[in-house]
Amino acid sequence: MTDKQDLLRRLPKVDDLLKDPALVKLLAGNPRRVVVDAVRSAIEAARIEIDVASRPEDAAGIVEPASLVADAARLVADIMDPSLRRVVNATGVVVHTNLGRSVLSPAAIAAVVEVAGAYSNTEFDIAAGKRGSRHDHIDKLLCRLTGAEAALAVNNNAAAVLLALSALAKGKEVIISRGQLVEIGGSFRIPDVMRQSGAKLREVGATNKTHIVDYRAAITEKTGLIMRAHPSNFQVVGFSAEVGLAEMVAVARENELPVLNDLGSGVMVDIAVAGLPDEPTVQASVAAGIDVTTFSGDKLLGGPQAGIAVGKKAFIDKMKKHPLARAVRIDKMTLAALEATLKVYFDEDTAAREIPTLAMLYAPLAELKKRADDLSARIEAVAGDAVAVSAEDDTSKAGGGALPLAELPTAVVALLPRRISVNKLEKLLRGFDVPIIGRIQDGRLLLDLRTIFPRDVPDIVAAVTSALAR
Repeated sequence: MTDKQDLLRRLPKVDDLLKDPALVKLLAGNPRRVVVDAVRSAIEAARIEIDVASRPEDAAGIVEPASLVADAARLVADIMDPSLRRVVNATGVVVHTNLGRSVLSPAAIAAVVEVAGAYSNTEFDIAAGKRGSRHDHIDKLLCRLTGAEAALAVNNNAAAVLLALSALAKGKEVIISRGQLVEIGGSFRIPDVMRQSGAKLREVGATNKTHIVDYRAAITEKTGLIMRAHPSNFQVVGFSAEVGLAEMVAVARENELPVLNDLGSGVMVDIAVAGLPDEPTVQASVAAGIDVTTFSGDKLLGGPQAGIAVGKKAFIDKMKKHPLARAVRIDKMTLAALEATLKVYFDEDTAAREIPTLAMLYAPLAELKKRADDLSARIEAVAGDAVAVSAEDDTSKAGGGALPLAELPTAVVALLPRRISVNKLEKLLRGFDVPIIGRIQDGRLLLDLRTIFPRDVPDIVAAVTSALAR
């Protein structure tokens, strides 16, 4: 009869287990320290399992070298396999926050590669031969594109808002419509940002209606700023009213107060021409006389994650000089990607083709249907009767807290597996080296062609084929 002491004696020594061919192969491709630590951890875990086992014979298998080698290999993979990796976004959500939001353009990718592996003039004025400012790389571009007097970029839009409030309204009241006290991803709320900045919230109006008289009545000697927050991820419809930018600016000027407009997504082009819902542009905010306009560098702009502020030089300069500016500054790779992205916007037709976010939003339905038919045929050809496949019409989402009511007509490939559940298929597709992320709807797995790149198709076909064969 097997007892615990017998099992413990059968556990191999670390050096002996490292001679196993599978581990020898792992040693050849991974740091020795990682493999050795994994072997020790596997043996220790087996020792603990033997010790707590109510019946020793139930733990007999874990002392076998093959079992320990497999456990060690899994531990090595957990450490050495990339955690952040490419996935196929087949959800149809264009700006998918959980999947990295915007995909960079070829120009932005090339710019990042160029500066990532070399020194750069991040904060060096080459012409003058002395220290420069990292803001110089994008200030002029942003000013030319938006019509603003000055600009700066930080690491995300929440940071841009926090910096603006800290630099312009600390210790003072900030007037904002009650209907604009939005919450964005991760339970991040405008009132929380304001509190952190040291500014004091002064709500005006009602949730559904705010009038210019509400702003006028709230202004006192304690007022430091008037703020507007674009409700990017929701919309109030029906019996509602908002104060326009021109009226807001006029009241602010009468009282010598600055106006902060948080646009959120930061659209640089008129997306309504592509049949999408109208979205306020950065240029319109600047033209209305807004003192500081903040927006994201990714989302609908389609660049890297960043927070951008444009507006009057006096206020932007205050933000640049604030101590918080250093804490939220962007790195050289983000600067490179943002600069390259912004340059594409000098030609809107080029931007519509080369900025992946815009290209996906603008994609013609006829093209998506053609690609769905092709993908459906390819899957059906290799999967046989293991799945029912069909190309169908459906709707996509813009995502990223933008265009909340927009429904984008799209084409999908619908999969209904016959031998496994649809939930099992969805889970299996997520488990491949290049995970395939789709959406389950009405008992089927949908693969939305709006967010699937042509280079993704071979991975999808191979993954679906393998998953259905299990």
